[in-house]
Amino acid sequence: MWPWLAALAAIPLAGRLYQVWGERRDLRRWPPPGRMLDGFHVLDTGGTGPPVVLEAGIAASSASWKLVQDGLAGQCRVVSYDRRGLGYSEPARAPRTLENLLAELDFVVEAARIEKPFLLAGHSFGGLLARHYAARFSGKVRALVLLDPLEPFEWSPLSDVRSRMLGRGVMLSRRGASLARWGVVRLGLDLLLLGSRRLPTMLAVAASGKGSEVTKRLAGEIQKLPPEVWPRVKSHWCLPRSFLTMAEYLERLPEYCAAPLVEAPLRRIPVHVLSAETTPPAVVEAHRRWSQQSAGGTHQVIPGAGHWLQLDAPGVVSESIRQAWMKL
Repeated sequence: MWPWLAALAAIPLAGRLYQVWGERRDLRRWPPPGRMLDGFHVLDTGGTGPPVVLEAGIAASSASWKLVQDGLAGQCRVVSYDRRGLGYSEPARAPRTLENLLAELDFVVEAARIEKPFLLAGHSFGGLLARHYAARFSGKVRALVLLDPLEPFEWSPLSDVRSRMLGRGVMLSRRGASLARWGVVRLGLDLLLLGSRRLPTMLAVAASGKGSEVTKRLAGEIQKLPPEVWPRVKSHWCLPRSFLTMAEYLERLPEYCAAPLVEAPLRRIPVHVLSAETTPPAVVEAHRRWSQQSAGGTHQVIPGAGHWLQLDAPGVVSESIRQAWMKL
C-alpha cells in the first residue's frame, strides 16, 4: 500500500517540476522577439514611416498582430506590445482597472518614443481601450482603426445570461491557472504540438467540461498564425499568470463597459471600423455609427471573416491601415 501512496504523492511534485523545467526551457528556446521596457514587451518594426500602434484583444498579445505587423513592415513604423500579465510582459503591478490600462498604454507610447500623432488600431476589447485612449489623450492619436470592436452595451448592463457566461469564464480561467501551476496545461499543449489529439482532448474535457469547446476554438484561431509563432503562444498559455490576468479582465468587463466615454474628441478624427461577417446586426450598426459620426471615418463588413479579423483577413486589415494614413 505504501508504494502506491508514495507514487500518488509523487505525481503533483513531478507536475510541478515539469512546469518549472518547461518555463526555463521556453525562455531559452523562444526569448522575447522585441525589447523589454520596464517590464513591458514591445515589438517595434522601426523605420521612418507613419507610426502605427496596435492594441490586442482581451486575453491576446502582440503575437495576434503578427500577420498584420509583418504586412506593414517597411511601409509604416508598427509597434505592438503585451499588456501586463500577458505574453512576454511581466505580471501586473496594479489592478487591471481601465485607468491603469490606459496609463500603461501611454507609458509604452512614451517609453518607445513613438512620434505623435499616431494611428491607433485595436481589436475587440483593444478597440474599446483605443476609443478611451483617443478620448483621454486626444492630441496623440491622429486616427483610429477598430477591428470588430467591443461595444459597451454588449456587457453593460449585465443580463443574467451574460452574468453566467462571465462567471463560468472566470471560474475556468482560475481553474486553468491551477492546472498550469502543476504542469497539466503544459502537458496537454506539448502533446498537442507533437501531433497527439486524444490525450490533450481528454485532459481538456476533464479539466473544464463544456469549457473545452472554448479551448478548441481558441486553438483553432491560434493555428491561423504562422507555425513558428505557435510555440511562443503555447509557452505563454502554460503560465498561471496568463489565466489569472484573463480572469481579472473577465471580472472587470462590465466595469470597463460601464465607464463613461467623452465622445467629442472621437468626432474630430477619422474612425475606421471593420466588422466581421459573423458579428450580430445590432453591434454592426453601432460600428457604423462610430464611423459616420467621425470626421472622415469609414465602415466595412469583411465577407467570410470571423471575429479575429487580423487572422482571417490580415491583408484587408493591413490595407485598411495604409488607406487610413493616405487619407490623412
